[in-house]
Amino acid sequence: MLVLGNWKMNTSLAEAVRLASDVVRATEGAAAAVGVCPPAVWLEAVAERVRGSAVALGAQNVYPAEAGAFTGELSPAMLTGVGCRYVLVGHSERRAVLGETSAFVARKAAACLGAGLVPVVCVGETLEERDGGHAEAVVGDQLAASLDGVDAPGALVVAYEPVWAIGTGRTASPEQAQAMHAALRARLAERFGGAGRTVPLLYGGSVNAGNAADLFRQPDVDGALVGGASLDAAGFAAIVAAAV
Repeated sequence: MLVLGNWKMNTSLAEAVRLASDVVRATEGAAAAVGVCPPAVWLEAVAERVRGSAVALGAQNVYPAEAGAFTGELSPAMLTGVGCRYVLVGHSERRAVLGETSAFVARKAAACLGAGLVPVVCVGETLEERDGGHAEAVVGDQLAASLDGVDAPGALVVAYEPVWAIGTGRTASPEQAQAMHAALRARLAERFGGAGRTVPLLYGGSVNAGNAADLFRQPDVDGALVGGASLDAAGFAAIVAAAV
C-alpha cells in the first residue's frame, strides 16, 4: 500500500515544517509506504524534516526538460537533487485550470522515469462523463494518452481521481472505485503485459479517515492520493493506518 499526501497550494513555511515533522512522528512504523507532496517552494525545508524517516518526498509538478528557458519550472534533475522520489503528473486541477493535455502529461511521465523519479499519473472523469455512462472509456483513453511513448511501466504509479469527488466531500463508493481500478489494471496489462498488473493504483477524491478502510479493502485499490485530509497529520496518519 502507498499513501501520498498532496498539500496543493497550502501551508506557510512554518506550517509546512511543522506538518512534515508531525507526519513523520504520526506514521512511524506504518505498514504502508508514505509520502508527502508539499508546494515546490517548501520542498527543501520538508526534505530536511523527512530525511532519515520512512516518509518520502514528492513534488506536485515537473517540466519535461533537463534545463533551458522555462521560467518558473522545475526539471527532473532539480527534483531528484532536493530528494524527491515521487512526482504528481496530470492532476485534474492542472488539466482543468492550466490546460495541460494528456500528450504533455506523457512527456512528463517519460521524463520522470528517465530520471529515476516515480511519476504518479493522475486520471479521472467529470460528473457529466460518469452520468453519461462513459467513465471507463474516458478514463481508459486518458490513461493511454498519458502514457504515450512510455515503453515499460518501470516505477510508474497511477492515481484514479474522479473529478467530481475532488474537494467536494463526495467520494466514489468502494464498488465504483474498484470497478474503475479493475478497468485500469486491465488496460495496463493489455499495454505492458504482466508488468502492467503490478502497477500500484491509488484512489484520490475526498479520501478521509472515515472512508479509507472501505476503499482499501477493494482488491485493486493499492493506496490513496490524499488531498485536504493530508493537511492534518492525525487524520492523515489514520488513513495510513487503514492501509494494511
